[in-house]
Amino acid sequence: MNLHEILKVAHKANASDIHLVAGQPPVMRVNQVMTPMDFPVISPESGRAILEEMAPPEAVQTFDRQRDSDFSYEIEGMSRYRVNAHLQRGSVGLCLRSIKTKVPPLGALTLPEVIARLTYLPRGLVLVTGDTGSGKSTTLAAMIQAMNERYRKHIITLEDPVEYTFESDHCLIEQRELGQDMPTFSSGLKHALRQDPDIILVGEMRDLETTALAISAAETGHLVLSTLHTVNASQTVERIIDMYPAGQQNQIRSMLANTLQAVVSQTLFSRIDEPGMVPAVETLLCTPAVRNLIRENRTFEIPNVIETNRSIGMSSLDASIAELYFNGMISKEDAVAQAAFPDKLERQLVA
Repeated sequence: MNLHEILKVAHKANASDIHLVAGQPPVMRVNQVMTPMDFPVISPESGRAILEEMAPPEAVQTFDRQRDSDFSYEIEGMSRYRVNAHLQRGSVGLCLRSIKTKVPPLGALTLPEVIARLTYLPRGLVLVTGDTGSGKSTTLAAMIQAMNERYRKHIITLEDPVEYTFESDHCLIEQRELGQDMPTFSSGLKHALRQDPDIILVGEMRDLETTALAISAAETGHLVLSTLHTVNASQTVERIIDMYPAGQQNQIRSMLANTLQAVVSQTLFSRIDEPGMVPAVETLLCTPAVRNLIRENRTFEIPNVIETNRSIGMSSLDASIAELYFNGMISKEDAVAQAAFPDKLERQLVA
């Protein structure tokens, strides 16, 4: 089984993911559709051989010990991959997420103009949220690159694994990978705060310690960018607060109200006007009214604030979906299927 040929075909098809599972031919995901590839069925032996070809020795040792391992893999001049190796029915399975080697400019991502404005923030916490594969990493990378081209600052990224690789332009950029350069996100963030950063990217706020450190870093004058697996702005705020014990939640509401600058929630759609994907984006900007809602535990009112502040760049998910539909980019079926309020949106699309 020739791994290079498989990845070459997937790269040419612009596949986002490649699945190598024993007992089946390779399968790739193109524009969210799983597509079998024209290669032989993968045997258990060839699956193990591919793992050993791709993974660094420590990742193979981790796999043998834990039956699961994450690592990155790169083919020079083609693409980088975020790889998960796992066992299924006693044989090696591999899932490869393609990471484009070149950071796309913000203007090429069909994102709202307000996202570019967020790169001018001097401090605070900016969260990009969404399901796995919703384009969070690409949006953050484009934001980092925009700041790299504009400022003379020190940027530190903490990632699992490093996805887009940056070249220092006007900024000095350091990139650290979980497991290789730091044992945990919280450890990497704790030490990064002692290394004179201006901007910190935390790959994911996945536990209480990392979240607390990220909020503290934003409080002390840094611009902190991170992600969460939440689907909208109000759920994002609630998820952060719920990480804390009940006795600390009033305090964290106050801290979050002071530091949070924006929440950007993304959902990807297959385009119907041309090949590719396009994001629908819910955007919450932390105005004084929003900060009061967070402090007073009235996050259920955030959707109303978003709806009434479109003029300053806020947008609900359904409003963004409707705009994509009326611009001829997505189908009505997809629009309604992924809406927050499907019945309401369907009536709006007919009107």
